[in-house]
Amino acid sequence: MRFGRIEYLNLLPFHIFMKRYLRASRSQMMLRHGANVPSAINRAYRARKIDAAFISSIRAKGQKHLNLGIIADGPVQSVLLIPSESPQTDTASETSNALTRVLGLEGRVIIGDPALRAYLEGVEALDLAEEWHKRYGLPFVFGLLSYQGNEKQMRRLGRAFARRPQKIPQYLLKRAAARTGVRPQDILAYLEGIHYRMDHRALRSLRLFWRLAEKVR
Repeated sequence: MRFGRIEYLNLLPFHIFMKRYLRASRSQMMLRHGANVPSAINRAYRARKIDAAFISSIRAKGQKHLNLGIIADGPVQSVLLIPSESPQTDTASETSNALTRVLGLEGRVIIGDPALRAYLEGVEALDLAEEWHKRYGLPFVFGLLSYQGNEKQMRRLGRAFARRPQKIPQYLLKRAAARTGVRPQDILAYLEGIHYRMDHRALRSLRLFWRLAEKVR
C-alpha cells in the first residue's frame, strides 16, 4: 500500500507517528518518499499512483476517508491571503484557492511552510482559517485522510493515531527547523493550533464548505 506524503509542518506529528507505526506493526504499507505539495498529491491520488494520503478537502468529497483531517479552529498561520498584492492562486493548493473564492476575498494566496515563515516575519495578511471562523464560527478542514482500498488496515492505522498525542523528539524538531527555517519553539506553537480528529463541528464545517464551493466554481 502506497501512502502519499506532504512535507509540511502541519503533518509533522503524523509523519512521526507513521515511522513508529510502520516499524511496530511490520505493515506492508509504504510511506512514499519524494514528498510533494497538496495539489500534486491530489493528482497522484486520482491517478491511483498512491493509495492513501491527506487529500485536500475540496477534492475529498465522495472519497472514502477516516475521521482524521488537518483542522484549525481559528487562526492556522500557514494559509494566508495578502490583500495588498495582485490576485494570484497558489499552485501548491486547491482548497485554499477555493476558500478564497468562497469568502469573496482577493489577493495573493500563500500556503504551507512559506506562509508560516511570512506570518512569523509579520507580513500583513489575512489568515483564511480565521476569516472562515469569524464568518461561520466553525473550524476549517484543510484535508482529509483518504484511502482507496485496504479499509481494515487504514482503520487500524486511524485508531492508533487518534489514541494518543504524538510527542516530537528534540532531534526531529531541530531537523524540521533546519529544513523549514522555522524555529523549534515556533513550530510547537504553530502545531498547538492544529488538530486532526474530525468531530461534529468539523464535519458540519466541511459539508458547508463543499456546498459553498459548488456555488463559486
